[in-house]
Amino acid sequence: MKLRVKICGITQPEQAEAIAALGATALGFICVPSSPRHVTITQIQSAIAPLPQNIDKIGVFANSTINNIREIVEKSGLTAVQLHGEETPEYCHQLRLALSQVEIIKAIRVRSLEHLQTLSNYTDYIDTLLLDAYHPQQLGGTGQILDWQMLQHFSPPRPWFLAGGLTPDNILTALSQLQPHGIDLSSGVEYSPGNKDLNKVKQLLEKITVRNEGCGEKNFDSDSFSGFSTAKPLLKTES
Repeated sequence: MKLRVKICGITQPEQAEAIAALGATALGFICVPSSPRHVTITQIQSAIAPLPQNIDKIGVFANSTINNIREIVEKSGLTAVQLHGEETPEYCHQLRLALSQVEIIKAIRVRSLEHLQTLSNYTDYIDTLLLDAYHPQQLGGTGQILDWQMLQHFSPPRPWFLAGGLTPDNILTALSQLQPHGIDLSSGVEYSPGNKDLNKVKQLLEKITVRNEGCGEKNFDSDSFSGFSTAKPLLKTES
C-alpha cells in the first residue's frame, strides 16, 4: 500500500497546486481560528479548485461544533475531517452520523503508553488515526518530535498517520523504525507558519519515492484497510 503523504497548514492556492504536483497525496487546511495557519471557506475553495480529484483535501478542526464542521465541509469541498482537539468517542460517533461520506481522522497528542491504549474507544467511529507529539499549550504544528521508541509495538486496528516534528532530514529514520500508513508534515516543510518551503517538500517527496521504489511499496499490510477487530490490542506484546 502506497504511503500517504499529507502536507498540512496550506494557506496559499499556488502552493497547494505545486505541492500536489510534486506528489503529495493529501493537503491539510486548518479550520481553527486561533491557529496562525487558519484559512476561511473562501480560501479553501480557492486552493481546492485546481487540485486533481485524487488528492485528499482534509479540514483540521479542534473542539468545534458538528454543525460548524458540516457547514465548512459542504461549502468548501473538503473530502476528509481531522479532529485535533479533545473530541470524545461519542462526539466522533455523532460526526460520523452527520458526515457519512467523508473520511474522519482522529488526531491524538500522545502522552504515554497508557494513553495509546485509549485509542480503541474511537475505532468504531473513525476511519484513520493520527499520532502527534503532545504539547501543553499548542494543538499541532509545533515541530516537537513524537517519541518513536514508544510506538515500536503500536499496532492499531485502523490505518494511521505519523506526525510530530517530521522533516526531510529525519523522515527515513522515522520510517525505518515505524510502519505508519501515512505521514503528516507542517512546520518541517515551512519558512514560517502557512508559508511552505517547496524545496523541502520536493526533498521529502524525492526521498519517499526512492524509498518506495526500493521496497516495492509493500511495507504495509493492506488487510488493515479492509477490516478490523476492536478486540485487537493496540500494542503488540513481546513473544
